Amino acid sequence: MAKSGWQRKDLLGIAELERTEIEAVLATAASFHEVATRPIKKVPTLRGKTVLNLFFEPSTRTRSSFEIAEKRMSADAINFSTAGSSLSKGESLLDTTRNLQAMSPDVLVIRHAHPRVPHQLAARLDTSVVNAGDGAHEHPTQALLDAFTILQHREQLDGLRVAILGDIEHSRVVRSNVLLLRKMGASVVIGGPYTMMPRSAEALGVDVAYSIDEALEGADVVMMLRVQTERQSRMSIPSADEYFALFGLDRARLRRANEGALVLHPGPINRGVEIASDVADGRASLILEQVSSGVAVRMAVLYLLAGGAS
Repeated sequence: MAKSGWQRKDLLGIAELERTEIEAVLATAASFHEVATRPIKKVPTLRGKTVLNLFFEPSTRTRSSFEIAEKRMSADAINFSTAGSSLSKGESLLDTTRNLQAMSPDVLVIRHAHPRVPHQLAARLDTSVVNAGDGAHEHPTQALLDAFTILQHREQLDGLRVAILGDIEHSRVVRSNVLLLRKMGASVVIGGPYTMMPRSAEALGVDVAYSIDEALEGADVVMMLRVQTERQSRMSIPSADEYFALFGLDRARLRRANEGALVLHPGPINRGVEIASDVADGRASLILEQVSSGVAVRMAVLYLLAGGAS
């Protein structure tokens, strides 16, 4: 398996990637996708390689997805816990990471609450760094797996209309998805309440709607977002019930989108807040497929960084 189209040491964000590099990840993910269907879900591709997982924020899907990807490729996966580590004794993150690098890992996967921490480490370390989410900045593997999921049902991203709805202001998923989708030729509309929209929303190069009904018109793909109360200094909505009444996706609202529109959600979902259960579990929903796609995409990223065939 060749690594044509990919020459980078790190995956830090979609902003840095060219279209050909995005296509290289997606094509590589397609070749790994069928591993999940095998009786023995393991390949020797990264045998002898070591991957460190450093998660400084809570994570279920992303962390477990990386771990499964690493183990399916026969890499040695090491999970670093901040509790009881030298960080709790006052050691800086850079010093901690340099000590870990001295153990010769091949890839470091990091999630951190502060933007651009992965970028700062990548500039100082020889080890390949994967950004698994940095604050409200970017989440590149999420955008890649979303694109991969869509492409399982559509021939191309070029020409699609994608509506991303909900807590836009605090979402790193939005930023990575907007960057990727626009580079791949899709058009994007973002929608949500005024209190959850960035002041410079139009600067993202997207259409902006403050009504979910308006945003859904003509959409081929609908991506719902969770209200991220943990990133808000104060609640941006009066109540969950009122939010659902004004901005929640139910079957009646989904009919405003194009026939056959796909529904995505990066998770975790809050049923009855941003999405109704009959939509989350309905025929249009690809939410669980996104989880499966995440493993294939992260296998591809690790392969491209840690050295499958060059």
